[in-house]
Amino acid sequence: MDKYAEGIKGEELAKEYLINNGYKILAQNVNYPNVGELDIVAMDGKIMVFVEVRTRSDNVFGHPFETFTKSKIYKVVKASRRFLYDNKIYCEGYRYDAIAVFRGEIEHIKDAFYAKW
Repeated sequence: MDKYAEGIKGEELAKEYLINNGYKILAQNVNYPNVGELDIVAMDGKIMVFVEVRTRSDNVFGHPFETFTKSKIYKVVKASRRFLYDNKIYCEGYRYDAIAVFRGEIEHIKDAFYAKW
């Protein structure tokens, strides 16, 4: 399986996991050119959650969570600001989660990183 297909499969597994845990999916693969991309946007009760998904089939290059860079986090934060501005969805707060899909297993970290607004 190529990396693109593996990533799509991982995002689908992450989405199913979130739905099975009571999240409401609002959007997936939201791309803002020259800003960034949001893998999954969901509601956890009244909290909006921006979920970054990392998928790996092996750990040759480390655990999926080890692939986060300051640059990637910055792009996710910028894209989330744009999403909030464009969609005007009511929420009591927001957070940034990370999901690692490794060989079909899911690991979910809530509040994986924070944004300075």
